[in-house]
Amino acid sequence: MCPHDPACPSAEAPDREAARTLAAHPEQGWSLLCNGVVLFEDTGELLPGGTVIAPHRPAVGAA
Repeated sequence: MCPHDPACPSAEAPDREAARTLAAHPEQGWSLLCNGVVLFEDTGELLPGGTVIAPHRPAVGAA
């Protein structure tokens, strides 16, 4: 699926967010990555098979 050399990580790979962006829509809060993953600005993800990955921002320490 990926035409890049070296190839982008697959949608199943732990580092799937490292794939190149094919389409960015910051006004709508999402981007389509080369591996078919839709990455949302809140760090949630939608994988090509329909699996949803919940947002996983790092926790901010309480002051």
